[in-house]
Amino acid sequence: MNRRVPAIGAAATALAIVLTACTPPGGGGDSASEQSMLNIGWNEPLRSMNNSTANGAAVANSIIIYMMNDNFGYYDDELAVQDGHLGTVEKISDDPLKVKYTFSEDADWSDGTPVDAADLVLQWAAKSTHFNTVDENANEEGEVAENDESTVYFDAARPGAALIEDFPEISDDGKEVTFTYSKQYADWRLELGFGTEGVGVPAHITAKKALGIEDPQEAKQALLAALKSEDTAALSKISNVYNTGFDFTSMPEDEDLLVHNGPYAMTDYTEGQFLTLEKDENYTGPTEVGVDRVTVRYIADAMGAVQGVENGEVDVIQPQATTDVRKAAEALDGVTVDMGDGASDEHIDLSYGNNGAFDPASYGGDEDTALKVRQAFLKTVPRQQIVDTIIKPQQESAVVRNSYTQVPGSPMYEGVAAANGSDEYSGADIESAKKLLDEAGVSSPKVRILYDEVNQRREQEFTLIKEQAEKAGFEIIDEADANWGTRMGDGSYDTAIFAWQPTTKGVTDPDQNYRTGQQNNYGHYSSPRIDSLLDSLQAELDPAKQEEILGQVERQLLDDGFGLPLFQHPEMTIYSDRVSGVENTAVSPTMFWNYWDWTVQ
Repeated sequence: MNRRVPAIGAAATALAIVLTACTPPGGGGDSASEQSMLNIGWNEPLRSMNNSTANGAAVANSIIIYMMNDNFGYYDDELAVQDGHLGTVEKISDDPLKVKYTFSEDADWSDGTPVDAADLVLQWAAKSTHFNTVDENANEEGEVAENDESTVYFDAARPGAALIEDFPEISDDGKEVTFTYSKQYADWRLELGFGTEGVGVPAHITAKKALGIEDPQEAKQALLAALKSEDTAALSKISNVYNTGFDFTSMPEDEDLLVHNGPYAMTDYTEGQFLTLEKDENYTGPTEVGVDRVTVRYIADAMGAVQGVENGEVDVIQPQATTDVRKAAEALDGVTVDMGDGASDEHIDLSYGNNGAFDPASYGGDEDTALKVRQAFLKTVPRQQIVDTIIKPQQESAVVRNSYTQVPGSPMYEGVAAANGSDEYSGADIESAKKLLDEAGVSSPKVRILYDEVNQRREQEFTLIKEQAEKAGFEIIDEADANWGTRMGDGSYDTAIFAWQPTTKGVTDPDQNYRTGQQNNYGHYSSPRIDSLLDSLQAELDPAKQEEILGQVERQLLDDGFGLPLFQHPEMTIYSDRVSGVENTAVSPTMFWNYWDWTVQ
């Protein structure tokens, strides 16, 4: 199962600050340079080079990490899996399922250290949760806390990695590593080393910082030994570095944090303003890029990003699609505006276990009462009105998304949507909501709704939902917050409006969102039946049976009042005529998937 990343926006930043306060090298038409240069506008700054952690799992991080590192595979614009440049992946046994990774001889980190088994083993170990001595480790602010010498907690999780229970087999030269799964796993090709995560953070740098070992090979061997022997004292330090040691919001003084294995090196980063990548002349791999220097300028305001294109300050943007933004962009000369279904899907999820309106604890542990309140609230969500009012003016073909897991138009969508019962929640049904609240014996339940304060679309969604919910007798509390992403899962709200942007189209993708205790299960939902169905889905290879299981999963989610899908985001990619090779794909990293094909005049 590969993680979905929340499509998180940053706080609004004035365009004048972004474009004039500190102009990046080569920006604004630097004709003196002989380098080819491309300027990209993006809405949120990078904050971590480890996009496997909860803090790092954001598109803003993934796009930079992807351009700085090779991988074992990626999706093209048709969502076909293509081989990456780090090496080969092959299934060498069905019973038991064994998968072998072979690293290319020219796969090196930028400091000259070979990329090898230790890197992929660290990624597996962190995501497997097998080495954790506690189920969670958070401070009072809900952020990952530092482990003490008796505690190990890697802030990462993936159910597929958890199916690899035995320590992997590593060749003598470290260039081959074989993982054995405890059962069949449908998405083995996508599990490790794939897409935006690549092999993850470098093992030798992690061990150097954690264990104080300077020699790269010795550091890697020490890390492997600590994992193999389950050395708590060493692993507590290793997990601390893994969790937060690769986080930064401006150009770090520690060059170890910038070690990469791909064609671009980070050469400049001014906090909240811009980040520059340059072609790494010491790169040993086969990826050939067409642009020497890529500068990502951070512009939170979508109209400000369009203005940046008009002024020639940026060449490519992918802002939030609104009617005003589309009209402004289409009015520009020498600019292409591509519209289509994007990678992100909007939804509203409810919270459990937070002593709020939807928590049985608020009703003396009465599960039935809490369920009726959840169902009543979901009955008020005006899904069709949201699509008609907010999305269709930008994209006439937009429809209400009726599946938690499947994209409209995908092969399983119709079957899964028909099985899940979503037609029972087609729009605001105020009378049914009132009846459910009356049956529950609950009057004026308070519902705190969390959403991105600087996201105009979400503000409109909130307004429409609030209007209908109050008609049914709910008291709606506005929890708009520019830093909403840091609050996910902390219990300070009752429902959240946000979007997932999947990193893969694997059939096991729902696992991370709905299984008990998983990292993306922010509402702390738990269902033994869902967990059992997801277990079956992991090992099912027949597409027809996969569809049947997904239908059962979604029916249970709806019956439990988990939340509701809303719509597929319209994607707007805007670029000037001086740029060629820009294409989009419906998973993270969206338009960055083929950065090596970009060229500029």
